[in-house]
Amino acid sequence: MDNQVVSQQSMLEEVLIGMKQSQKSLPSKYFYDERGSELFEQITHLEEYYPTRTERAIMHDHIDEIVECIGRDPVLIELGSGSSKKTRLLLDYHPGITAYVPVEISEEYLVKVVRELKKEYPDLLIKPVCADYTEPFQVPGIEKEYSNYGFFYPGSTIGNFRPEQARKFMAMVSQILNQNGGMLVGVDLKKDKEILEAAYNDTQGLTAKFNKNILRHINRELDADFNLDEFRHKAIYNEEEGRIEMHLVSDLEHKVTIAGEQFMLKKGETIHTENSYKYSLEAFRALVSNWFSVEKVWTDENNYFSLQYLVKK
Repeated sequence: MDNQVVSQQSMLEEVLIGMKQSQKSLPSKYFYDERGSELFEQITHLEEYYPTRTERAIMHDHIDEIVECIGRDPVLIELGSGSSKKTRLLLDYHPGITAYVPVEISEEYLVKVVRELKKEYPDLLIKPVCADYTEPFQVPGIEKEYSNYGFFYPGSTIGNFRPEQARKFMAMVSQILNQNGGMLVGVDLKKDKEILEAAYNDTQGLTAKFNKNILRHINRELDADFNLDEFRHKAIYNEEEGRIEMHLVSDLEHKVTIAGEQFMLKKGETIHTENSYKYSLEAFRALVSNWFSVEKVWTDENNYFSLQYLVKK
């Protein structure tokens, strides 16, 4: 496995920077240790959480067109591969994929998923990369002939970036792609506030556990002492910004130590852990227009979600 994962020092620097802001924050990528990845997989099966099942349905309904867009003999590179469940649809319906490169920040989870994939697809060349894909990373060498790179970025994870960060990210992706390359990306669409907030405040409390897991991960990696019982989950739709915001709310005034540095939290103060921006089709097209042309858009009948195929300019 190609291991390009973020260093513990980089993690510490990012966490400390976020905790020193007037609005304390933590980078959402640190949700995803092995436990966080497993919790998110459980969330995708919840009744309230529409994105995953809607995106899968779009893929099922339009798989022939999607395969045609990806083209012959590609190297399929999935960013934030997780369980690779949606990727299996592409692998099953696209017989010409030369190699699959899952890129995932959680090494433990990546190892487990790749082991399963190799059993299911014994003839497929799989080249896993353990890396923080939000930063430039190296695509491993492919020993077989291929036509182009095809990025797969499902789940509307693009919405976790602020728009200016999303533009920087898309610029980076375009630099990695070769001239014939493209990107299949899931984009969550604007819709009623009630539907959005229900998706991030499930009745089983799985999203709350997922949100708090970022504290557990930081405790383990950075010698911190967050008490998870002193925080509660909060997710709201910020209509002005067009995004879901996830926060951890401190239930009492208390002190937290991270790698020897101390931080005071007031009662009711929040730590901002994630954004999930929702786009109109026009707004997303404008967002990526410096680097990509939107060649094809598929949506569900309710226009809750879109799957888009982008071609490098």
